Amino acid sequence: MHRGTSYLSINRDDDGNAQYLNASPYFSNSVLRGVGCLILGAAAVFLLSPAPNTHPGGVGGGLIRQTTADPSSFRDPRERTRKLPVRVQSLLAQSQIVGNHLEEVKEGKKTVEEIIHGGAHLAGMGHNDAISGVHAGGIGSSGHIGLGAASRNHKSAPMNLSEVLDFLQSFLKKLNSSNMKNKRATYHGIWAAYHDLVVKFLYPWDQEYLHRMLARREDGSVFLSVVSFRDEFCPETLKQAFEKAKNPKKLFVGLVQQNCEDDKCRSGVLDGGKMEDVKSDPNCYAQFCSSEIGKSYCKGGHIRLLRMKESESLGPYMARYFASKLWMGEQWYMQIDSHMTFLQDWDALSIKMLKAAPSEKPVISHYPPPHTADLVQKAKDAAPRLCGPIFATSDLESQIIRLEGSNNYDSVKLDTPRFAPFVAAGYLVAHSDILREVPFDPFLPYIFMGEEIHLSARLWTSGYDMFSPTHSLLGHHYVRNHKPKFWESIHRAFTFGVHSPLEMLVLNRIKYQLGYPEAAKDMIKPKSLFTAVEQYSMGTSRSLEDYLKIVGLNMNTKEVTYTAWCETGVPPPGFEKYEHLYQT
Repeated sequence: MHRGTSYLSINRDDDGNAQYLNASPYFSNSVLRGVGCLILGAAAVFLLSPAPNTHPGGVGGGLIRQTTADPSSFRDPRERTRKLPVRVQSLLAQSQIVGNHLEEVKEGKKTVEEIIHGGAHLAGMGHNDAISGVHAGGIGSSGHIGLGAASRNHKSAPMNLSEVLDFLQSFLKKLNSSNMKNKRATYHGIWAAYHDLVVKFLYPWDQEYLHRMLARREDGSVFLSVVSFRDEFCPETLKQAFEKAKNPKKLFVGLVQQNCEDDKCRSGVLDGGKMEDVKSDPNCYAQFCSSEIGKSYCKGGHIRLLRMKESESLGPYMARYFASKLWMGEQWYMQIDSHMTFLQDWDALSIKMLKAAPSEKPVISHYPPPHTADLVQKAKDAAPRLCGPIFATSDLESQIIRLEGSNNYDSVKLDTPRFAPFVAAGYLVAHSDILREVPFDPFLPYIFMGEEIHLSARLWTSGYDMFSPTHSLLGHHYVRNHKPKFWESIHRAFTFGVHSPLEMLVLNRIKYQLGYPEAAKDMIKPKSLFTAVEQYSMGTSRSLEDYLKIVGLNMNTKEVTYTAWCETGVPPPGFEKYEHLYQT
């Protein structure tokens, strides 16, 4: 080629990278002059352009530059996240904003709330986007994970039953997989695996669910929460519930059925501490739905079933959590165990008692009499009331408060329910706003003790008043010797003996909320026990301190003070204006 010609020879290596082999001086000088001109031009444009809006808190702690371009240029929301690392893009797509902060949560360096509120601009979204809840982080303006995901998917309508069941079944599959991976884990490892799974999936969904709950209907409908763990009495419980309801067509059951469905299952602990192989558990749903009374109700959608494997059981509290999500707008909420007997018209009588209670937000609850009781005869007498708390002394119960003082204190039956200090988990009746205002906590797996005092305190501080029924409406199978227990399944799912220390670990979350000094945040590890704790804690209508004083509990000294008002059937301090209702 002629000597005066400028040229640039380019070859590529084996990886396709450019290699510049030769360039003439004339060409090099021309290139440099051109580049210089381009740089000067770009600088001029930058200096003359309007100042951009900037927001702190972007990825890496820098500033996010937000232009004033036509909004139509952002029709594809992915454009705003394509420059983020692939891992962050993946988290955003799955609404798992907290996912890359799990270690900080575990170590107590950050709380979920801090991450949520600090992540409003994570994907480069501006203030207006954050307020409208449509930013890609899946975090709405209220600070809850999941709201952004709902808006992003244009799902602002109430969540229907299919959506609920699809998600819960998907979560249980993930839980089952996690359990198998962590079969030999310590109790700390089991908690960590569960916590991480809930933070990634269940908690974001739960917050979305709470914002997409159906409106409460005013049609007299009743939602009955029934949780069954390998229980042969469950089919009869459903049968009696419908047979003896005054308005069975208005009764809808949310059934969480936890069964061993294998060909070979294990019994409960038998005499001598042995267990033996047994057949698979009775299918409560199938048996009821194939019965004469059950066919029409199952066909009409009156039984909503969530089926769980025995190995997926997380204890009665979490089973009630799952059952509560099967509520679909019914006016009244009732919660029972799966081994109950019923008085005729139990549903209408329960609602009548609620309406007769001197409170805008009443809850009727107690420990029912045993299943052998003649409920027709019992209806003539005042019902037992739950009065006496104690601090557990067993090392296995971590000094949690137990409720043991259920007695027939009243000689005269009244038409007005009497005030009570506590609720029982096995029989509870309220209007269904309770599910919205005092939602179940998804971070309380594996517990057996503690749920009743925790729920009682949350209800009272949320403005609910607790009452015993005027007379007993249900009976309860209390003695179930040799029947399978959920902690035995925990031992089979993981390792023998792991349940007790695991339960004591999780109980620290409840003890913190109840004000146990030894469960203060600076005293407890791992810090993940406090994840989202304020979302599912005490209410703001009344103080926890006032509640503990009224019921006679001192968390510092672990002492119980006899208050007398419950046992004598008079209103508690502060409710003296209702004394005339209880004069006999």
